[in-house]
Amino acid sequence: MMIVDLIDGEDFRQRLVSLGVRIPKEACPETCARLAAGCHRAKGVEGLESAIRELMQHTDVMLPSVREAIERHLLPVFSAV
Repeated sequence: MMIVDLIDGEDFRQRLVSLGVRIPKEACPETCARLAAGCHRAKGVEGLESAIRELMQHTDVMLPSVREAIERHLLPVFSAV
């Protein structure tokens, strides 16, 4: 039996916090992505784009809510550069 470690909302939040984005403890993926995008637009978040691009290579083990939040709020920020 194979056990897969899913990328859930808490994993996503912890990755953003580790990059210096301030996110409330109980934030949903949508809020996490929105706050990270706003922070990146305001002052830039070093390593955010590469972290998100790396996460998006694992959509097969990512919860849909996390993927949708990234696609809605973060990918447009990076494509606008």
